[in-house]
Amino acid sequence: MAVIIDGKKIADKILDEIKSKVSKLENKKPSLAVILANDNPSSALYVNSKEKKSKSIGFNSFVYRFDKEVEQGTIKNLIIKLNNDPNINGILLQLPLFNHLDERELIELINPKKDVDGFHPINVGKLNCGLKPYAKCCTPKGIIRLLKEYSIELTGKNALVIGRSNIVGKPVAAMLLNENATVSVAHSKTKNLKEHTLRADIIISATGCAHLIKADMVKKGSVIIDVGIVKKDDGTLLGDVDFENVKNVAGFITPVPGGVGPMTIASLLENTYELYLEQLEN
Repeated sequence: MAVIIDGKKIADKILDEIKSKVSKLENKKPSLAVILANDNPSSALYVNSKEKKSKSIGFNSFVYRFDKEVEQGTIKNLIIKLNNDPNINGILLQLPLFNHLDERELIELINPKKDVDGFHPINVGKLNCGLKPYAKCCTPKGIIRLLKEYSIELTGKNALVIGRSNIVGKPVAAMLLNENATVSVAHSKTKNLKEHTLRADIIISATGCAHLIKADMVKKGSVIIDVGIVKKDDGTLLGDVDFENVKNVAGFITPVPGGVGPMTIASLLENTYELYLEQLEN
């Protein structure tokens, strides 16, 4: 039976540590600005959760919500304003955006020193060069933290990342390489996925394909990190991994919910705090 990796417990620990540090600040508090320009209910819930968590640990939180009539120029002007506002430490552009908006242009407009999501090309480039970005992508950062909290060795291990998104797959692969793992990336065009999963010591799956990973696809004792989340019609949440069966084979496994999800928000707020400290020094 696998050890269940408790993401909520570790996330609460991170948030408690930040809250303690913020309570002792004599200067202005860290401030996070979130831009929401979509009508996705999941995004709205996620933004509300971020706002609530931000305030609970003593941050200033500002949310800018737009309807589908918003123009590209309006958001561009807001980002420029936030870039120039010394009271704003982190800027988050909640993805996805309305279809008519140019996501890449807006991400590139954010000051990389305030890019709390770590999506700006400068931060992505630094990460891929093995340099320290101003901020690391939140979900991948949370995944690496979970692995380390559970003393899971990464050096020399065969790690398989399933999914090649700019938000999870590519950055977590880079982070694993920087931790000296031997990394493979599988995706929708990969043939014979099972052959790859059976060789992996660590599997990080981020596809959003419910129960893609079955028990017979997992090497005994391997580490399974499930990033995927699928909501069924009855409200049940499923991950990429067939948790109930895979947990009998794996050595470590994250649940859905309660695994990677809480770490994403914790990492976001940790990034905000770290950017705040960096800006204080400069």
